[in-house]
Amino acid sequence: ATWFGNKDPGLITAEKVRRYRLWLNRFEEEKGKELKKNTQNYHLISLRSFLKYLARQDIKTLTPEKIELMRMPEREVSFLTQEELTRLFKAPDEFESDNVAIKLRDKAILETLFSTGLRVAELVGLRKDDVDLKRLEFGVRGKGRKRRIVFLSEHARDRILAYFKARKDLSPYLFVSHDKAKKGRVKKDSDADTRPLTTRSVQRIMQKYARAAGIMKEVSPHTLRHSFATDLLQNGADIRSVQAMLGHASITTTQIYTHITDKALREIHKKFHGKNKH
Repeated sequence: ATWFGNKDPGLITAEKVRRYRLWLNRFEEEKGKELKKNTQNYHLISLRSFLKYLARQDIKTLTPEKIELMRMPEREVSFLTQEELTRLFKAPDEFESDNVAIKLRDKAILETLFSTGLRVAELVGLRKDDVDLKRLEFGVRGKGRKRRIVFLSEHARDRILAYFKARKDLSPYLFVSHDKAKKGRVKKDSDADTRPLTTRSVQRIMQKYARAAGIMKEVSPHTLRHSFATDLLQNGADIRSVQAMLGHASITTTQIYTHITDKALREIHKKFHGKNKH
């Protein structure tokens, strides 16, 4: 609106939009930084939504289909190999500590993230009674408050049960913050309620064990979510099922993983195909 001014919507033309795109591309923020392509696309999406609204009101203007978004570079997805996963899961054992509860908690967190593909915000919000350890499944509300079913491996279930045995608290949360100085006693807030882990705490846990495992790439809780999806696809799962398990609203979001599996298949082909020829 600032760029176009207070004018008749009927004056919005393809040429005006072209000039608007050029303006976005050359626009500099306060610190002299150019707008990222993502941000430029948000502005174009807003314009397209406005044109759709005008069309619903039978106001003549440019058709929304004329607004094309900028092409984005292919998104890089980082995941862990099977060997890296094995080293990561063993990493908590490398730390000698009197604090058994913290070690068992961290092992349970690693296994749960890889087993379920949960987002870190979904993980820290879990309560004990959310998780059905007998059926190895439970419901979780993800982005947009959409509910989906996720599944636990037996390994993850066993890690969680071992962690529960080491806990002495009555907290309803699945994973809680422990005081290292007090041999795993649960930290308490000022109102005496036990404190669940924060997303930042889980990120620090991941970084700590990735370093201990000698993994050089950047590792975050989301890396295990990527690893979960990649593992499923490489072992033959169909992309629609993976979409449902990840809680993606659009199949397009899940398709980023097909590039990874294509690369993996290419390496297998290169390694094993045609070895007896020539």
